[in-house]
Amino acid sequence: MKKICLILYLLFLKNLPATNGNYPMRSIIRRMRSSVGKYLFDKCGNNINIEKGADFGKGNGITIGDYSGLGINCYVRGPLIIGSDVMMGPDVMIFHGDHAMSRRDIPMRLQGDSVSKPVVIGDDVWIGARSIILKGVHIGKGAVIAAGAVVTKDVPEYAIVGGVPAKIIKYRE
Repeated sequence: MKKICLILYLLFLKNLPATNGNYPMRSIIRRMRSSVGKYLFDKCGNNINIEKGADFGKGNGITIGDYSGLGINCYVRGPLIIGSDVMMGPDVMIFHGDHAMSRRDIPMRLQGDSVSKPVVIGDDVWIGARSIILKGVHIGKGAVIAAGAVVTKDVPEYAIVGGVPAKIIKYRE
């Protein structure tokens, strides 16, 4: 069933319109994309939202909580844990690994990948448009990631971070 849902998503559902507009088919499109998530992700909460163009590979290693969403044209891979009530803007990228580069006698492209580290996103997090979250990062409950931020380190609960690399701007009150 997973292969059928993946093919259905890649060939049809991925390219349907985004659900952020106000048009009659919006709720139907949202339900169709959400229903394939139940088969593609390791764990999938209720009322999730997968937006147009979301790229999550085969969905392996991804857990997504209730009322959370994958933003328009996002790029995410597991291991990834997304809590409940997480909002994700468009073009967000979440990486769990990178290229190995420890040896200088072999080209980096031939060294393979580095050790994968899971990304964990707590409940009630807002990830702004075009943010990048790197491997091994934990984002605390209630945090806000500003648009365009590059998150290289853990983010405490209720912190608002922004910049390249992301730094704490202030805390939510």
